Amino acid sequence: MGGLFAMTRRDTRSLPLFLQDKTGHFPHDTSQYDHRRRRFWHAVALVTLALLFSASYFHYGRWRWCSGSPPKTMAYSGLPKEVQQAWAAHSPYFPAAEYIAPPERCEVVQVCCSRSDSFSGYLKRVYGNIAQQLQRHGTRFPTASHSKRIKEPVQKLINAGSRSKKYEFLREFEWDLGVDDLLPLGAKEAFDSGSEHYLRYKHLVKDDQLPFVRTSDSERVVYSAANWTQGFSAASGHVYSPSVSVVISEEKGANNTLDGSRCPNAKKLKKPGKAWRDSFTPPIVERINEAVPGAKLDNSDVTELMPLCAFETLFHGTASPFCGLFTVEEWQAREYYDDLLKYYKTGHGNSLGPVQGVGYANELLARLTGQPVQDKTQTNQTLDASPVTFPLDGNFYADFSHDNQMVAIYSAIGLFRPDEPPRTDGLDLARQWRISRMTPFSGRMITEKLRCDDDGEYVRILVNDAVQPLEFCGANEDGLCALSAFVESQVYARSNGGGDWERCFS
Repeated sequence: MGGLFAMTRRDTRSLPLFLQDKTGHFPHDTSQYDHRRRRFWHAVALVTLALLFSASYFHYGRWRWCSGSPPKTMAYSGLPKEVQQAWAAHSPYFPAAEYIAPPERCEVVQVCCSRSDSFSGYLKRVYGNIAQQLQRHGTRFPTASHSKRIKEPVQKLINAGSRSKKYEFLREFEWDLGVDDLLPLGAKEAFDSGSEHYLRYKHLVKDDQLPFVRTSDSERVVYSAANWTQGFSAASGHVYSPSVSVVISEEKGANNTLDGSRCPNAKKLKKPGKAWRDSFTPPIVERINEAVPGAKLDNSDVTELMPLCAFETLFHGTASPFCGLFTVEEWQAREYYDDLLKYYKTGHGNSLGPVQGVGYANELLARLTGQPVQDKTQTNQTLDASPVTFPLDGNFYADFSHDNQMVAIYSAIGLFRPDEPPRTDGLDLARQWRISRMTPFSGRMITEKLRCDDDGEYVRILVNDAVQPLEFCGANEDGLCALSAFVESQVYARSNGGGDWERCFS
Protein backbone atom coordinates (compact mmCIF):
# COMPACT_ATOMS: atom_id res chain seq x y z
CA MET A 1 0.00 0.00 0.00
CA GLY A 2 1.38 3.38 -0.99
CA GLY A 3 0.82 6.86 0.29
CA LEU A 4 1.65 10.51 -0.24
CA PHE A 5 4.69 12.13 1.25
CA ALA A 6 4.68 15.86 1.91
CA MET A 7 7.85 17.83 2.50
CA THR A 8 8.22 20.36 5.27
CA ARG A 9 8.04 24.07 4.54
CA ARG A 10 11.76 24.60 4.90
CA ASP A 11 12.86 21.40 3.19
CA THR A 12 14.98 22.49 0.23
CA ARG A 13 15.69 18.96 -0.92
CA SER A 14 13.82 17.50 -3.84
CA LEU A 15 11.85 14.64 -2.27
CA PRO A 16 9.26 12.44 -3.93
CA LEU A 17 5.68 13.05 -2.92
CA PHE A 18 4.64 9.43 -3.36
CA LEU A 19 5.62 5.92 -2.52
CA GLN A 20 4.91 3.99 -5.69
CA ASP A 21 5.34 0.36 -4.60
CA LYS A 22 7.71 -1.94 -2.80
CA THR A 23 10.29 -1.80 -5.55
CA GLY A 24 10.00 1.82 -6.58
CA HIS A 25 10.10 0.72 -10.24
CA PHE A 26 7.87 1.68 -13.14
CA PRO A 27 7.16 -1.16 -15.61
CA HIS A 28 8.32 -0.43 -19.16
CA ASP A 29 10.28 2.63 -18.03
CA THR A 30 11.64 4.06 -21.26
CA SER A 31 13.74 6.93 -19.92
CA GLN A 32 17.11 7.25 -18.27
CA TYR A 33 15.55 7.08 -14.84
CA ASP A 34 18.11 5.33 -12.63
CA HIS A 35 19.30 8.52 -10.95
CA ARG A 36 15.77 9.30 -9.81
CA ARG A 37 15.35 5.82 -8.41
CA ARG A 38 18.47 6.36 -6.33
CA ARG A 39 17.11 9.67 -5.04
CA PHE A 40 13.86 7.91 -4.29
CA TRP A 41 15.51 5.37 -2.02
CA HIS A 42 17.40 8.10 -0.16
CA ALA A 43 13.99 9.43 0.82
CA VAL A 44 12.41 6.10 1.73
CA ALA A 45 13.60 6.26 5.35
CA LEU A 46 11.72 9.52 5.80
CA VAL A 47 8.75 8.27 3.82
CA THR A 48 8.43 5.22 6.05
CA LEU A 49 7.80 7.46 9.04
CA ALA A 50 5.19 9.38 7.04
CA LEU A 51 3.48 6.14 6.10
CA LEU A 52 2.81 5.32 9.74
CA PHE A 53 0.49 8.30 9.68
CA SER A 54 -0.65 8.12 6.06
CA ALA A 55 -2.05 4.60 6.38
CA SER A 56 -4.66 5.74 8.85
CA TYR A 57 -4.95 9.06 7.03
CA PHE A 58 -6.08 7.36 3.82
CA HIS A 59 -8.09 4.70 5.67
CA TYR A 60 -10.37 7.32 7.16
CA GLY A 61 -10.69 9.17 3.87
CA ARG A 62 -8.98 12.44 4.70
CA TRP A 63 -7.46 12.65 1.22
CA ARG A 64 -10.83 12.07 -0.39
CA TRP A 65 -14.08 13.98 -0.51
CA CYS A 66 -17.72 13.07 -0.03
CA SER A 67 -18.65 10.60 -2.76
CA GLY A 68 -21.41 12.85 -4.00
CA SER A 69 -19.32 15.87 -4.96
CA PRO A 70 -16.10 16.62 -6.83
CA PRO A 71 -13.02 18.09 -5.14
CA LYS A 72 -13.15 21.82 -4.60
CA THR A 73 -10.40 24.38 -4.88
CA MET A 74 -8.67 25.05 -1.57
CA ALA A 75 -10.13 28.03 0.26
CA TYR A 76 -7.83 30.49 2.00
CA SER A 77 -8.94 32.82 4.75
CA GLY A 78 -9.77 36.25 3.42
CA LEU A 79 -9.04 35.30 -0.19
CA PRO A 80 -12.10 35.26 -2.50
CA LYS A 81 -12.39 32.39 -4.95
CA GLU A 82 -12.60 35.05 -7.67
CA VAL A 83 -8.94 35.71 -6.92
CA GLN A 84 -7.84 32.06 -6.66
CA GLN A 85 -9.60 31.24 -9.90
CA ALA A 86 -7.99 34.17 -11.71
CA TRP A 87 -4.43 32.87 -11.33
CA ALA A 88 -4.59 31.35 -14.83
CA ALA A 89 -2.09 28.46 -15.12
CA HIS A 90 -1.24 28.95 -11.42
CA SER A 91 -4.79 28.35 -10.20
CA PRO A 92 -5.26 25.28 -8.02
CA TYR A 93 -7.61 22.76 -9.58
CA PHE A 94 -11.32 23.56 -9.65
CA PRO A 95 -14.01 22.06 -11.90
CA ALA A 96 -15.14 24.41 -14.65
CA ALA A 97 -18.63 22.89 -14.44
CA GLU A 98 -20.50 20.20 -12.59
CA TYR A 99 -20.06 16.82 -14.24
CA ILE A 100 -23.12 15.80 -16.27
CA ALA A 101 -23.63 12.14 -17.12
CA PRO A 102 -24.55 11.16 -20.68
CA PRO A 103 -28.26 11.75 -21.41
CA GLU A 104 -31.28 10.56 -19.47
CA ARG A 105 -33.12 7.54 -20.89
CA CYS A 106 -29.64 6.20 -21.48
CA GLU A 107 -28.66 3.24 -19.38
CA VAL A 108 -25.15 4.23 -18.27
CA VAL A 109 -23.05 1.66 -16.43
CA GLN A 110 -21.60 4.42 -14.28
CA VAL A 111 -22.18 5.46 -10.69
CA CYS A 112 -21.26 8.39 -8.41
CA CYS A 113 -20.52 12.01 -9.06
CA SER A 114 -23.02 12.41 -11.88
CA ARG A 115 -26.59 13.36 -12.59
CA SER A 116 -28.93 12.78 -15.50
CA ASP A 117 -30.31 15.44 -17.81
CA SER A 118 -33.20 15.10 -20.21
CA PHE A 119 -32.37 14.04 -23.74
CA SER A 120 -34.47 14.44 -26.86
CA GLY A 121 -33.37 12.33 -29.76
CA TYR A 122 -33.08 8.81 -31.09
CA LEU A 123 -30.61 7.38 -28.59
CA LYS A 124 -32.13 5.10 -25.98
CA ARG A 125 -29.12 3.61 -24.25
CA VAL A 126 -25.54 4.66 -23.96
CA TYR A 127 -22.67 2.54 -22.70
CA GLY A 128 -19.38 4.21 -21.87
CA ASN A 129 -16.71 1.76 -23.02
CA ILE A 130 -13.54 3.84 -23.34
CA ALA A 131 -12.26 6.77 -21.27
CA GLN A 132 -9.08 8.67 -22.08
CA GLN A 133 -7.69 11.16 -19.61
CA LEU A 134 -5.05 13.81 -20.30
CA GLN A 135 -3.99 15.61 -17.15
CA ARG A 136 -1.57 18.32 -16.14
CA HIS A 137 0.73 17.84 -13.16
CA GLY A 138 -0.45 19.17 -9.82
CA THR A 139 0.41 22.41 -8.04
CA ARG A 140 4.15 23.12 -7.97
CA PHE A 141 6.74 25.70 -7.00
CA PRO A 142 7.64 28.29 -9.64
CA THR A 143 10.21 27.28 -12.23
CA ALA A 144 13.77 28.59 -11.95
CA SER A 145 13.30 31.16 -14.71
CA HIS A 146 9.98 32.32 -13.29
CA SER A 147 11.47 32.64 -9.80
CA LYS A 148 14.17 34.91 -11.20
CA ARG A 149 11.60 37.15 -12.87
CA ILE A 150 9.51 37.39 -9.69
CA LYS A 151 12.47 38.20 -7.47
CA GLU A 152 13.46 41.28 -9.48
CA PRO A 153 10.44 43.46 -8.53
CA VAL A 154 10.45 42.05 -5.00
CA GLN A 155 14.05 43.16 -4.57
CA LYS A 156 13.18 46.63 -5.88
CA LEU A 157 10.48 46.93 -3.23
CA ILE A 158 12.81 45.75 -0.47
CA ASN A 159 15.68 48.00 -1.52
CA ALA A 160 13.46 51.08 -1.64
CA GLY A 161 13.66 51.48 2.14
CA SER A 162 10.72 53.74 3.02
CA ARG A 163 7.23 52.39 2.38
CA SER A 164 3.63 52.87 3.47
CA LYS A 165 2.08 50.73 6.22
CA LYS A 166 0.51 48.29 3.75
CA TYR A 167 3.99 47.28 2.58
CA GLU A 168 5.60 46.97 6.02
CA PHE A 169 5.53 43.18 5.75
CA LEU A 170 8.46 43.49 3.32
CA ARG A 171 10.79 44.25 6.27
CA GLU A 172 10.43 40.63 7.44
CA PHE A 173 9.97 39.02 4.06
CA GLU A 174 12.11 35.98 3.24
CA TRP A 175 11.99 34.00 0.02
CA ASP A 176 11.36 30.38 1.01
CA LEU A 177 9.92 28.91 -2.18
CA GLY A 178 11.55 25.93 -3.83
CA VAL A 179 11.94 25.36 -7.56
CA ASP A 180 9.83 23.18 -9.87
CA ASP A 181 8.90 20.55 -7.28
CA LEU A 182 5.39 19.26 -6.73
CA LEU A 183 3.74 20.68 -3.61
CA PRO A 184 1.72 18.63 -1.10
CA LEU A 185 -1.40 20.28 -2.54
CA GLY A 186 -0.34 19.09 -6.00
CA ALA A 187 0.08 15.55 -4.70
CA LYS A 188 -3.39 15.70 -3.18
CA GLU A 189 -4.90 17.08 -6.41
CA ALA A 190 -3.55 14.12 -8.36
CA PHE A 191 -4.61 11.63 -5.67
CA ASP A 192 -8.12 13.09 -5.60
CA SER A 193 -8.33 12.95 -9.38
CA GLY A 194 -7.45 9.27 -9.38
CA SER A 195 -10.10 8.56 -6.75
CA GLU A 196 -12.72 10.63 -8.56
CA HIS A 197 -12.15 8.92 -11.88
CA TYR A 198 -12.23 5.44 -10.40
CA LEU A 199 -15.61 6.24 -8.88
CA ARG A 200 -16.87 7.70 -12.13
CA TYR A 201 -15.56 5.02 -14.49
CA LYS A 202 -15.24 1.91 -12.33
CA HIS A 203 -17.51 0.06 -14.74
CA LEU A 204 -14.57 0.04 -17.16
CA VAL A 205 -12.16 -1.53 -14.70
CA LYS A 206 -11.41 -5.25 -14.34
CA ASP A 207 -8.43 -7.27 -13.22
CA ASP A 208 -7.22 -7.45 -16.82
CA GLN A 209 -8.40 -3.92 -17.71
CA LEU A 210 -6.56 -1.49 -15.45
CA PRO A 211 -5.88 2.07 -16.61
CA PHE A 212 -2.83 2.30 -18.87
CA VAL A 213 -0.79 5.23 -17.54
CA ARG A 214 1.86 7.25 -19.39
CA THR A 215 3.76 10.31 -18.26
CA SER A 216 6.26 12.77 -19.59
CA ASP A 217 9.64 12.48 -17.86
CA SER A 218 9.54 15.55 -15.65
CA GLU A 219 9.71 14.87 -11.93
CA ARG A 220 6.54 16.76 -11.01
CA VAL A 221 4.65 15.08 -13.85
CA VAL A 222 5.87 11.58 -12.95
CA TYR A 223 4.97 12.09 -9.30
CA SER A 224 1.53 13.41 -10.28
CA ALA A 225 0.93 10.29 -12.35
CA ALA A 226 2.01 8.04 -9.49
CA ASN A 227 -0.19 9.89 -6.99
CA TRP A 228 -3.10 9.50 -9.41
CA THR A 229 -2.59 5.72 -9.45
CA GLN A 230 -2.51 5.72 -5.64
CA GLY A 231 -5.79 7.63 -5.48
CA PHE A 232 -7.35 5.28 -8.01
CA SER A 233 -6.24 2.29 -5.96
CA ALA A 234 -7.44 3.78 -2.67
CA ALA A 235 -10.91 4.51 -4.08
CA SER A 236 -11.21 0.87 -5.16
CA GLY A 237 -10.30 -0.33 -1.68
CA HIS A 238 -6.93 -1.34 -3.15
CA VAL A 239 -8.64 -3.96 -5.29
CA TYR A 240 -7.38 -2.34 -8.48
CA SER A 241 -3.89 -0.84 -8.38
CA PRO A 242 -2.67 0.55 -11.71
CA SER A 243 0.95 1.62 -12.12
CA VAL A 244 2.82 4.03 -14.32
CA SER A 245 3.58 1.99 -17.44
CA VAL A 246 5.54 4.37 -19.67
CA VAL A 247 7.76 7.37 -18.88
CA ILE A 248 8.60 9.28 -22.09
CA SER A 249 11.93 11.08 -22.24
CA GLU A 250 12.11 14.88 -22.35
CA GLU A 251 15.72 14.86 -23.54
CA LYS A 252 16.47 17.28 -26.36
CA GLY A 253 15.38 15.80 -29.68
CA ALA A 254 13.25 13.07 -28.12
CA ASN A 255 9.84 12.50 -29.70
CA ASN A 256 7.26 13.02 -27.00
CA THR A 257 3.57 13.85 -27.47
CA LEU A 258 3.25 14.86 -23.80
CA ASP A 259 5.91 17.58 -23.96
CA GLY A 260 6.12 20.35 -26.54
CA SER A 261 9.77 20.81 -27.43
CA ARG A 262 10.06 19.52 -30.99
CA CYS A 263 9.22 22.61 -33.06
CA PRO A 264 12.31 24.85 -32.99
CA ASN A 265 10.82 27.49 -35.29
CA ALA A 266 7.82 28.06 -33.01
CA LYS A 267 8.28 31.45 -31.37
CA LYS A 268 6.30 33.11 -28.63
CA LEU A 269 4.27 36.02 -29.98
CA LYS A 270 4.42 38.50 -27.12
CA LYS A 271 3.19 41.71 -28.78
CA PRO A 272 -0.56 41.24 -28.06
CA GLY A 273 0.11 40.35 -24.43
CA LYS A 274 2.37 43.34 -23.98
CA ALA A 275 -0.28 45.63 -25.51
CA TRP A 276 -2.79 44.53 -22.88
CA ARG A 277 -0.17 44.67 -20.11
CA ASP A 278 0.63 48.28 -20.98
CA SER A 279 -3.08 49.03 -20.94
CA PHE A 280 -4.01 47.74 -17.46
CA THR A 281 -0.81 48.10 -15.38
CA PRO A 282 -0.06 51.88 -15.38
CA PRO A 283 -2.50 52.73 -12.54
CA ILE A 284 -1.04 49.88 -10.48
CA VAL A 285 2.50 51.05 -11.18
CA GLU A 286 1.62 54.57 -10.10
CA ARG A 287 -0.04 53.36 -6.89
CA ILE A 288 2.82 51.11 -5.83
CA ASN A 289 5.54 53.62 -6.63
CA GLU A 290 3.68 56.23 -4.62
CA ALA A 291 3.42 53.84 -1.64
CA VAL A 292 7.03 52.69 -1.98
CA PRO A 293 9.05 55.69 -3.12
CA GLY A 294 12.24 54.69 -4.88
CA ALA A 295 11.03 51.25 -5.98
CA LYS A 296 10.58 52.49 -9.56
CA LEU A 297 8.52 49.52 -10.68
CA ASP A 298 7.44 49.42 -14.31
CA ASN A 299 4.65 47.64 -16.19
CA SER A 300 6.64 44.44 -16.56
CA ASP A 301 7.50 44.40 -12.85
CA VAL A 302 3.83 44.40 -11.91
CA THR A 303 2.90 41.42 -14.09
CA GLU A 304 5.91 39.47 -12.77
CA LEU A 305 5.21 40.33 -9.12
CA MET A 306 1.54 39.31 -9.02
CA PRO A 307 2.03 35.50 -9.35
CA LEU A 308 3.96 35.52 -6.06
CA CYS A 309 0.57 35.79 -4.38
CA ALA A 310 -0.40 32.42 -5.85
CA PHE A 311 2.85 30.60 -5.21
CA GLU A 312 3.17 31.75 -1.60
CA THR A 313 -0.47 31.01 -0.85
CA LEU A 314 -0.37 27.54 -2.38
CA PHE A 315 2.84 26.66 -0.50
CA HIS A 316 2.06 28.13 2.94
CA GLY A 317 -1.65 27.35 2.96
CA THR A 318 -2.53 30.89 4.06
CA ALA A 319 -3.10 33.97 1.95
CA SER A 320 0.13 35.71 0.99
CA PRO A 321 0.38 39.41 1.95
CA PHE A 322 1.16 40.11 -1.71
CA CYS A 323 -2.41 39.13 -2.60
CA GLY A 324 -3.87 42.13 -0.80
CA LEU A 325 -1.87 44.59 -2.89
CA PHE A 326 -4.25 44.14 -5.81
CA THR A 327 -8.00 44.30 -6.39
CA VAL A 328 -10.22 41.53 -7.81
CA GLU A 329 -10.52 43.52 -11.03
CA GLU A 330 -6.73 43.75 -11.29
CA TRP A 331 -6.45 39.98 -10.82
CA GLN A 332 -8.93 39.48 -13.65
CA ALA A 333 -6.88 41.79 -15.85
CA ARG A 334 -3.71 39.86 -14.97
CA GLU A 335 -5.47 36.59 -15.80
CA TYR A 336 -6.37 37.96 -19.23
CA TYR A 337 -2.70 38.79 -19.77
CA ASP A 338 -1.79 35.12 -19.24
CA ASP A 339 -4.66 34.05 -21.49
CA LEU A 340 -3.20 36.15 -24.29
CA LEU A 341 0.31 34.78 -23.76
CA LYS A 342 -0.93 31.18 -24.00
CA TYR A 343 -3.14 31.92 -26.99
CA TYR A 344 -0.14 33.23 -28.91
CA LYS A 345 2.33 30.64 -27.62
CA THR A 346 0.90 27.17 -28.35
CA GLY A 347 -2.71 28.16 -28.99
CA HIS A 348 -4.71 29.18 -32.03
CA GLY A 349 -2.93 32.54 -32.25
CA ASN A 350 0.43 30.99 -33.17
CA SER A 351 0.65 29.39 -36.62
CA LEU A 352 3.06 26.79 -35.21
CA GLY A 353 1.23 26.31 -31.90
CA PRO A 354 -1.46 23.71 -32.69
CA VAL A 355 0.91 21.52 -34.73
CA GLN A 356 2.73 20.69 -31.49
CA GLY A 357 -0.42 18.87 -30.37
CA VAL A 358 -0.96 16.91 -33.59
CA GLY A 359 0.97 13.84 -32.44
CA TYR A 360 -1.22 13.40 -29.38
CA ALA A 361 -4.37 14.01 -31.42
CA ASN A 362 -3.35 11.16 -33.72
CA GLU A 363 -2.70 8.91 -30.72
CA LEU A 364 -6.18 9.78 -29.49
CA LEU A 365 -7.67 8.79 -32.85
CA ALA A 366 -5.75 5.50 -32.79
CA ARG A 367 -7.17 4.59 -29.39
CA LEU A 368 -10.70 5.58 -30.37
CA THR A 369 -10.63 3.51 -33.55
CA GLY A 370 -8.41 0.65 -32.38
CA GLN A 371 -6.11 1.25 -35.33
CA PRO A 372 -2.31 1.79 -35.34
CA VAL A 373 -1.09 5.35 -34.90
CA GLN A 374 -0.73 7.21 -38.19
CA ASP A 375 1.53 10.17 -37.55
CA LYS A 376 4.68 11.79 -38.90
CA THR A 377 5.14 14.52 -36.30
CA GLN A 378 6.37 14.05 -32.73
CA THR A 379 5.08 10.61 -31.80
CA ASN A 380 7.65 8.13 -30.54
CA GLN A 381 7.14 5.55 -33.27
CA THR A 382 9.02 2.84 -31.39
CA LEU A 383 6.75 3.13 -28.36
CA ASP A 384 3.56 3.61 -30.34
CA ALA A 385 4.22 0.56 -32.53
CA SER A 386 4.37 -1.80 -29.55
CA PRO A 387 1.25 -3.23 -27.87
CA VAL A 388 3.27 -3.25 -24.64
CA THR A 389 3.94 0.49 -24.59
CA PHE A 390 0.92 1.65 -26.61
CA PRO A 391 -1.92 -0.89 -26.34
CA LEU A 392 -5.07 -0.35 -28.40
CA ASP A 393 -7.37 -2.73 -26.57
CA GLY A 394 -7.74 -0.85 -23.28
CA ASN A 395 -10.81 0.69 -21.67
CA PHE A 396 -9.09 3.43 -19.68
CA TYR A 397 -6.01 5.46 -20.61
CA ALA A 398 -4.42 8.20 -18.49
CA ASP A 399 -1.64 10.48 -19.74
CA PHE A 400 0.20 13.18 -17.75
CA SER A 401 1.64 16.29 -19.34
CA HIS A 402 2.35 20.05 -19.09
CA ASP A 403 0.02 23.02 -19.58
CA ASN A 404 1.66 24.44 -22.72
CA GLN A 405 1.44 21.06 -24.40
CA MET A 406 -2.18 20.62 -23.38
CA VAL A 407 -3.02 24.01 -24.90
CA ALA A 408 -1.41 22.83 -28.15
CA ILE A 409 -3.44 19.60 -28.02
CA TYR A 410 -6.70 21.45 -27.39
CA SER A 411 -5.91 23.71 -30.34
CA ALA A 412 -4.94 20.85 -32.66
CA ILE A 413 -8.25 19.10 -31.93
CA GLY A 414 -10.20 22.33 -32.46
CA LEU A 415 -11.32 23.10 -28.91
CA PHE A 416 -11.73 26.65 -27.56
CA ARG A 417 -11.37 28.24 -31.01
CA PRO A 418 -12.73 31.81 -30.78
CA ASP A 419 -14.60 33.36 -33.68
CA GLU A 420 -12.13 36.24 -33.60
CA PRO A 421 -8.70 36.73 -31.99
CA PRO A 422 -8.88 38.02 -28.40
CA ARG A 423 -9.00 41.81 -28.17
CA THR A 424 -6.11 43.65 -26.56
CA ASP A 425 -7.86 46.94 -25.85
CA GLY A 426 -10.32 45.67 -23.26
CA LEU A 427 -11.19 42.74 -21.02
CA ASP A 428 -13.62 40.19 -22.48
CA LEU A 429 -15.34 38.66 -19.46
CA ALA A 430 -17.47 36.35 -21.63
CA ARG A 431 -14.54 34.68 -23.36
CA GLN A 432 -14.20 30.90 -23.59
CA TRP A 433 -10.40 31.03 -23.88
CA ARG A 434 -9.65 31.17 -20.16
CA ILE A 435 -6.54 29.28 -19.01
CA SER A 436 -7.70 28.96 -15.41
CA ARG A 437 -10.56 26.82 -16.74
CA MET A 438 -8.49 25.04 -19.38
CA THR A 439 -5.21 24.14 -17.72
CA PRO A 440 -5.17 24.97 -14.00
CA PHE A 441 -2.85 22.83 -11.92
CA SER A 442 -4.10 19.24 -12.30
CA GLY A 443 -6.41 20.34 -15.14
CA ARG A 444 -7.65 17.50 -17.32
CA MET A 445 -9.35 16.60 -20.58
CA ILE A 446 -11.52 13.47 -20.64
CA THR A 447 -12.52 11.84 -23.91
CA GLU A 448 -15.37 9.36 -23.57
CA LYS A 449 -16.18 6.83 -26.26
CA LEU A 450 -19.82 5.80 -26.09
CA ARG A 451 -21.76 2.96 -27.69
CA CYS A 452 -25.47 3.45 -28.14
CA ASP A 453 -28.58 1.36 -28.77
CA ASP A 454 -28.64 2.37 -32.42
CA ASP A 455 -25.33 0.45 -32.70
CA GLY A 456 -23.55 3.75 -33.28
CA GLU A 457 -20.37 4.90 -31.55
CA TYR A 458 -20.02 8.41 -30.19
CA VAL A 459 -17.44 10.71 -28.61
CA ARG A 460 -17.83 13.24 -25.83
CA ILE A 461 -15.05 15.50 -24.52
CA LEU A 462 -14.97 17.19 -21.12
CA VAL A 463 -12.38 19.72 -19.95
CA ASN A 464 -12.34 20.04 -16.18
CA ASP A 465 -15.84 18.48 -16.22
CA ALA A 466 -17.24 21.05 -18.67
CA VAL A 467 -18.78 19.29 -21.70
CA GLN A 468 -17.27 20.70 -24.89
CA PRO A 469 -19.69 21.64 -27.71
CA LEU A 470 -17.73 19.94 -30.57
CA GLU A 471 -19.54 21.96 -33.24
CA PHE A 472 -16.83 20.98 -35.71
CA CYS A 473 -18.19 17.41 -35.87
CA GLY A 474 -21.90 18.12 -35.57
CA ALA A 475 -22.34 17.26 -31.90
CA ASN A 476 -25.85 17.39 -30.47
CA GLU A 477 -26.88 19.56 -27.53
CA ASP A 478 -25.50 16.99 -25.10
CA GLY A 479 -22.04 17.13 -26.64
CA LEU A 480 -22.24 13.70 -28.30
CA CYS A 481 -20.56 13.50 -31.68
CA ALA A 482 -20.59 10.42 -33.92
CA LEU A 483 -17.17 8.76 -33.78
CA SER A 484 -16.90 8.67 -37.57
CA ALA A 485 -17.71 12.39 -37.75
CA PHE A 486 -15.15 13.17 -35.05
CA VAL A 487 -12.45 11.26 -36.93
CA GLU A 488 -13.36 13.03 -40.18
CA SER A 489 -13.24 16.40 -38.43
CA GLN A 490 -9.60 15.89 -37.43
CA VAL A 491 -8.28 16.82 -40.87
CA TYR A 492 -5.48 18.94 -39.41
CA ALA A 493 -4.13 16.09 -37.29
CA ARG A 494 -4.62 13.39 -39.92
CA SER A 495 -2.67 15.50 -42.43
CA ASN A 496 0.19 15.89 -39.93
CA GLY A 497 -0.54 19.57 -39.56
CA GLY A 498 -1.12 20.33 -43.23
CA GLY A 499 2.51 21.29 -43.82
CA ASP A 500 3.00 23.10 -40.50
CA TRP A 501 5.22 20.35 -39.11
CA GLU A 502 7.70 20.86 -41.96
CA ARG A 503 7.67 24.60 -41.18
CA CYS A 504 8.94 23.77 -37.69
CA PHE A 505 12.31 22.94 -39.26
CA SER A 506 12.47 24.92 -42.52
